[in-house]
Amino acid sequence: MNLDKTIELQEIDPISIYGVNNRNLERLEGYFPKLKVIARGNELRLHGNASDIQRFEQALQSLIALRRRKSHLTPADVEQLFEEKEFRSEENNTDPYTIVYGNEGRIITARTPSQKKLVDLYAKNDLLFAIGPAGSGKTYTAIALAVKALKNREVKKLILTRPAVEAGERLGFLPGDMKEKLDPYLQPLYDALHDMIHPKKLQALMEEGIIQIAPLAYMRGRTLDSAFVILDEAQNTSLSQLKMFLTRMGCHAKFIVTGDATQIDLPNKQDSGLLRGIELVRNIPGVGVVEFTTGDIVRHPLVSKIVKAFDQLPTATRTTAAKASSSKAATKTSEASSEASTTMV
Repeated sequence: MNLDKTIELQEIDPISIYGVNNRNLERLEGYFPKLKVIARGNELRLHGNASDIQRFEQALQSLIALRRRKSHLTPADVEQLFEEKEFRSEENNTDPYTIVYGNEGRIITARTPSQKKLVDLYAKNDLLFAIGPAGSGKTYTAIALAVKALKNREVKKLILTRPAVEAGERLGFLPGDMKEKLDPYLQPLYDALHDMIHPKKLQALMEEGIIQIAPLAYMRGRTLDSAFVILDEAQNTSLSQLKMFLTRMGCHAKFIVTGDATQIDLPNKQDSGLLRGIELVRNIPGVGVVEFTTGDIVRHPLVSKIVKAFDQLPTATRTTAAKASSSKAATKTSEASSEASTTMV
């Protein structure tokens, strides 16, 4: 049942709390997506459930107390408030599989049996493999666990990596500096982080090197201590590359490897070392393996049906189709290059 309540700010300038152009207030509202907040002078009118109203009042009173100690408040002060245990939504949620709260109060929760198994095994193992079909939430759940570990100061940095392998297409020359060339390959990782961390804070964490996103080749030679490291799209790594990555593990580190063995983009699919690597290490204490299925797919309902339909194809047919697609793409690239050369002449 929704309630209405009016809060009156007394003995303090409302603008010093709301911020310039209501920026502080807007940031505060972001943590309560189901609560309607209307500011009228020194009055705040709230409409929502009793729990949200109570928590909003607590947060507001904490901001007022902070304002009395500081010359002015910023949106960063609001964010810092919700980093504290008293206001963290995880502490107020009874679901043991709620992992972290994202932007605008979004609840990031393990929803399927395999996602929940990944959360359970995370507490008992330092190295996890999560393999299965597209859309089953492997990488998203792993990143949520990483963000939670970073927020709880269980690790000092978060590193996300994936091999820069084209998905059956020849993208050709990409303009820009090294970061601009590599970002298209890493965009899915950025998308997940933007769901869980405010953009300005994410940018600051990346500038400070606390959150790093890099291609797999950049991992060579590093020792990753007190870090949460995720290798995504691991089906596109060779056995030697996978070994290189796993041996980067330093003290107090957590590693998660995700991949889908049915979507190998290497020219020779036999070069993939993911499944062979899992079999080599799965019986080592401290290593956990979660095998996702089509039943874990959480995207559009059609995705699960599409995956099942493609899985019915014989392996040889899928391989032939993939080779034909790659050959066709290469032919188009060659033709385009010839046309470009003729035009230049």
